[in-house]
Amino acid sequence: LVLVVCVALSIFFFLPQQADRAEVYSDGVLLYTLDLHIDTQVTVERGEGTNTITVQNGKIAVTSANCPDHYCMKRGFCDGGADIVCLPNRLVIVFTQEQEIDGVVG
Repeated sequence: LVLVVCVALSIFFFLPQQADRAEVYSDGVLLYTLDLHIDTQVTVERGEGTNTITVQNGKIAVTSANCPDHYCMKRGFCDGGADIVCLPNRLVIVFTQEQEIDGVVG
């Protein structure tokens, strides 16, 4: 029984959770908080770097970038998990969950 509980908890904690929102940072500055349930497209231009970010069907992706390696675009559409990063253009997309209040103190 203890083994079954441990396996169940491990699966719950280590599987990637689907995010509700994504925060878009450039040079460490928060530019956008995007709701993954609303289809949208934004373009981030910083210096000579340009990234187009698309939210579609509950997922987000970098769909266009002028960086030399395009690793950020190769990640494809994601709804959670590891951050999407474009190092040459200094862009980071972080997945977040809507916070729920467990209780009120006071």
